[in-house]
Amino acid sequence: MNAVQTYRYLAPSTLRQRSLALQTSGGPTPNPRFFTGFLTTGQAAAVGLLAVAEVARTRYHRPVSPASLDPVVTGSRDRLRFESFSGCCGVYARLDVLPAGLDGAVSEHGTTNVDVNTPLRDALARVGGLDPLHLSVGPDDLTVSTLDGEVVEKKVPLPARWLRGFAEVQVLAARFEPRAELPAAEAAAFLRRLPRGGDRSVLWVVPAGRSLRLTSRPVAGAVCLAGAGRLAALHPMLRFAKTLRVYGPTVAAGAAPAPSVWELDTGALRLSLTLSPEPYRGFSGEGAALAALAGDDVVDDADLVSALLSWDPTIEPDRLAEQAGIDAERVRGALAQLGTAGRVGYDVAEAAYFHRVMPYDAGRAERDNPRLVGARALLDAGAVRRDGPSATVRSGDQVYRVRQLPDGGLTCTCPWWAKHRGQRGPCRHALATRMLATERVEEPA
Repeated sequence: MNAVQTYRYLAPSTLRQRSLALQTSGGPTPNPRFFTGFLTTGQAAAVGLLAVAEVARTRYHRPVSPASLDPVVTGSRDRLRFESFSGCCGVYARLDVLPAGLDGAVSEHGTTNVDVNTPLRDALARVGGLDPLHLSVGPDDLTVSTLDGEVVEKKVPLPARWLRGFAEVQVLAARFEPRAELPAAEAAAFLRRLPRGGDRSVLWVVPAGRSLRLTSRPVAGAVCLAGAGRLAALHPMLRFAKTLRVYGPTVAAGAAPAPSVWELDTGALRLSLTLSPEPYRGFSGEGAALAALAGDDVVDDADLVSALLSWDPTIEPDRLAEQAGIDAERVRGALAQLGTAGRVGYDVAEAAYFHRVMPYDAGRAERDNPRLVGARALLDAGAVRRDGPSATVRSGDQVYRVRQLPDGGLTCTCPWWAKHRGQRGPCRHALATRMLATERVEEPA
């Protein structure tokens, strides 16, 4: 039987007379109130929130009937961040409402689900004009009795893939650099030129003057665009944007498909979509966070750094290093570990982490990862024998050889590694070898 997540709201979210009331469920309290005030660019904010909600109810790979999961919102001192994943977990959407977009103060910090129901989506689509939009995130009256009052419940499949997706995205995005910036007019022209029905193709883009040029092969400085149709959620926001920024990892000629971030900036809002390396791949299976999950030496650092997080809009590793009495590199390792439990996210625009606490069981990120479970089982069985930096791993009736590469990576002779060539993270044999080298695990005699 599949587990379910139950959202309990005191009332449905509504939009009446330019007053948007978003109901909350879970987080620091059962129904926290994060913000009451105005959105200075009401129409643009409505479009951005609708985009995040639309991604949450869309499956880009093998589309099926919409099955929406409610987005999460994080209140962080001077801004709000709305986040969601697509049903296939291959697109991560985030709307950052920046200080210029809020006329009010975040009254409570934390992360919670927000109810975005069908009537609310219809109402958001009709918001127009230049007037600010009043916003309340949380119930208007926190004294309402949840026992005697009417409670709105939604029962949805437990979004364990979301937790794994949040863990993977922050590890991947921390390696990204800005690759291109387009003015609004050029951004709109480029997005209109993208092939229709491009949800299954893997293309590449390279800067070309004030715009971008499409190419079918990776070259130095290119950014991967996997499934161009997955950028459709950006289109309604184009009329409000000042710039389109594109972020990605460093690639060379002949590189494998890679994730990328596409971000529209209005000055008061930032709407970003992070695309998985290929249309059929979900972030929950990328394996980028496995090293942080497997490490034992960063656990103590993560506990120390976690106690110092204070809901700042951006996390400064150097300042945390000074407070914790450890170097900045150890702080970054601790942040990667915390990210695997949804405790932090990564903002490519700020090139910095931000504090978040997911309202789900953080331990699922480790328990639900079969490669990590398999690696620990190999260690428990004493199946790993080191030979310098390399190792021999016995798995059932098979014996595999794990070797270290000059760059510190590991290769394996198993079929899984031969298929993915390290593009989906380490196999369980390489992971067990790394764990044996870094943890205090007794090697078999």
